[in-house]
This record gives sequence, C-alpha cells and structure tokens, in this order.
Amino acid sequence: MLGEVHQRARDEGWAIISETATRGFVARIGAAMGRLCDDLGDGPPSRRITGVAAAGFSITTQLPPESQVDWRTTAETLLRILDSHQTGLVITVDEIHAADRDEIAQLAANTQHFTQEGLPIGLVFAGLPAAVSDLLNAGVVTFLRRADKIDLHAAAIRDVENSYSRTFAAAGFALGPDVIRDAAESTGGYPFLIQLVGYFLWRECERTPNAQLGTARAQEAIAAAHRRNARTVIEAALSTLSHKDRDYLIAMTLDNQASASGDIARRLNLKPNAAANYRNRLLTAGLIEPAGYGRVAYALPGLREHLAKASLE
Repeated sequence: MLGEVHQRARDEGWAIISETATRGFVARIGAAMGRLCDDLGDGPPSRRITGVAAAGFSITTQLPPESQVDWRTTAETLLRILDSHQTGLVITVDEIHAADRDEIAQLAANTQHFTQEGLPIGLVFAGLPAAVSDLLNAGVVTFLRRADKIDLHAAAIRDVENSYSRTFAAAGFALGPDVIRDAAESTGGYPFLIQLVGYFLWRECERTPNAQLGTARAQEAIAAAHRRNARTVIEAALSTLSHKDRDYLIAMTLDNQASASGDIARRLNLKPNAAANYRNRLLTAGLIEPAGYGRVAYALPGLREHLAKASLE
C-alpha cells in the first residue's frame, strides 16, 4: 500500500521521503529534506521529483533540542520551494507501531505547523492496527487524531476464491471448485497466506500442467504453505515474547472461538490488571485482536493450531 502511495505521488510530481520507524527516523527525514533543498534550490521551476529513500542515512539518535529548530527551518524552506513548483512533499513511515513516542511527537508537531501555514505536505503511516489505534489516542500526538484511519481488513474468502479461479484459469491450470474453495478457506483471508497457498498450488500445477490437480496433492500444497507460514511468521512472532505472554496465548487455545479476558485471567491465576498488561502487549504485537467487549481472538491464521501442537510436545 505504501508503494501505491509512492507511485501516486510520483504521478503528481510530488517529492517522496520513505522511512521506517526505527530509532532516529525523524533525524533521517530531516537529512533527506536537506538533500532535497540542495538539489532543488537552484533548479528550474518545472523540475519534477521522483523521490528520496532516506532509510540508508547513518543517523541513529534522536534530534537534540537545538537541532529541532533547524529541522523545522529546513523543512519549511523545502516546502516553500516545492510550493513554488506547484508540487509538495509526501512522507511515509512504515512499522509505526515500533516508533519512539517522542519522535512521533516531534514529527506530528512539525507537520501540524506546516499544515497551519498552508504548506503542501502529506504524512502516511503504516503499522499494526491495534498499535496504530493506541498511537492515535495518545495525548502526545493529538494532532494525529484527525488523520484518516484505513484498516486493511482480511480479504473476503469469496474474493480469494474468485482471484484463485481467474489466476489459475488464465494460466491454463485446471483446479476443481472444491480445491479452490478449500484453498481459499485455508488462508483465512490473510494476505501472506493467500500468496503462499497460491504459490504452492501453482508449483503443483506446473508439475503436471495438462492434468487437473487432485484433492490429495492440493491438500499437500496447502499444508506446505501453512508450514512455511508457521516458520516465517508465527515462530518469528513468538520468539520475541515473554513466557507469560506465551502462557496467555496458550490459555486461549481452550476456547473454540474468541476468549473472554476474565476467563484467561482465571486460568492463569492473574489479577485483572496484570492480565490486561499481557493482553495489551499481545494486541500491540498483532498476535491477538479485539473480538467484542472483553473478548479477544487470535489475529494470525494457524496460530491456535501451532500453539496447541506446541503445548502437547
């Protein structure tokens, strides 16, 4: 999605600064602005900009107070140059859930100043939904509450079926409707799994391109996709958790669907405030999601099965 934002900005001739919210990202944005100022200061008015990727700039500390004024001055100079060119600047920041709140506050405060001055700037964040909600509600960045929030929900299973049907048919591969349906349902609408399941099905089809893919081989492909998802997504996410965080997730496996927060606290013999801390950390990590008042559910397809299997080993 950020790539699409970049392309739309390029199509309009806007400058782009693309960052990831690791430590020091605000300083790196400032450095990129300075380079753009140098490039555009004496340039012709018709000059069009294709973008600046600031991620490789080697500044790793937050801006000291005396540098914040220089940052704003540089940014304002750049925006006035761009405005005179009838263009503007888009800043995109990925993995915003990992950002330092002080740096977010710096960026938001300066962006608010620029918008009040009528300068052409756009700010686009991307991150885990629960963490983004928490960020927008934080007191240090009240300006961001007015931002448009777009939640990229899981794809509808019917849409996944239609996509698989069109894609495989266009390549001349024969998949029966039952195979397509099972494959789509196995993804849970999760984007990465849609890609993985499609990849493994495609590989099976290439082995016998003139024959219809049978149910048994299709199930093998689906299982291989889920094993890859477990290794690359689930195990990586679980590796950063504390034992108590994992215990919370394992306690949820006793429920067939969503889990009541109170039930989890009782199973783990935790006080409500302690259980709430673990719940909030797992929400921020994107491993669980709200499922109604006082209830949570697993956010990653296959996470329940992975945890249930691990707890028995």
